[in-house]
Amino acid sequence: MSTKTGPQRYPSASRANWYQDDFGGDPMQVNVVVLHTTEGSTLPGYGGGSSAPNLTAVPDLAAKKLKWYQHFDVETSSRALVNLAGGVETNTMNVCQVELVGTCDPKTHAKWKSAGRAHVYWPDAPDWALREIARFLAWMHEEHGVPLSGPKAWPAYPSSYANGGGQRMSGAKWTAFKGVCGHMHVPENVHGDPGALDFARILKYAKADLDVDDDTPGTTTPAVPAFPGRKYFVAGASNAYVLQLGKQLVKRGFGDHYKVGPSRNWGEADRLNVRDFQKSRKELRGDADGMPGPLTWRLLFS
Repeated sequence: MSTKTGPQRYPSASRANWYQDDFGGDPMQVNVVVLHTTEGSTLPGYGGGSSAPNLTAVPDLAAKKLKWYQHFDVETSSRALVNLAGGVETNTMNVCQVELVGTCDPKTHAKWKSAGRAHVYWPDAPDWALREIARFLAWMHEEHGVPLSGPKAWPAYPSSYANGGGQRMSGAKWTAFKGVCGHMHVPENVHGDPGALDFARILKYAKADLDVDDDTPGTTTPAVPAFPGRKYFVAGASNAYVLQLGKQLVKRGFGDHYKVGPSRNWGEADRLNVRDFQKSRKELRGDADGMPGPLTWRLLFS
């Protein structure tokens, strides 16, 4: 069974429509975010939660912000994807699912616009809405290590329906995928949402929030590498991020607890060295537990 790590509730998200107590779900180590559109203009009922995602973002057009509702923990499987028997895993494959209230269908958009029905047409979403999605993805990157990358093809609806744009992943690609994608990219699902979402702009905003290299020609690599997520610094962890952290601790003069030197294996010496660094910074002294989080990482590498 997977162990959940890091914060499970998106800051300020409402739990007024919380479904985890009724539908349970499996714990996961999330490394994928799937974006949906609801094809409606208000918060859905989701059949009482039987088809709910982890979170729903409802546009507040007057305030120019998204109001977030959380239905399941970030690292608990939700229920918004089709999962056929005998195929690949979808809902339970390390996926945090987000529904964006609005439409990606140009015909629906035209109909609602003609009727004066306020809504967001996501292929032409206002800049503030894209920035709000970017802020969520930046949080998922910092707190859970979800890569700020994804498919290049985001075909417009209705071409995207039933893989009309050739965008849907094979089972093998889906199983290996890490990052951000749309409902239309997930195998075993025929839906075409969120259509031609400006994914490149969302990623650009998310990376700007974190001061992460956006791979644009002419940009420079930032001085501070992105925090990979708390799950890489737990008992039994062995990875390149532990070694990277250890080398930086030694470089900053906080390697006293290493008997030989930093390694790829997270251990008590790493935790004690991190704790020493945290005690040296007034911003971190109140929570000097030796467990690296986004702020500890950023200050250590600054």
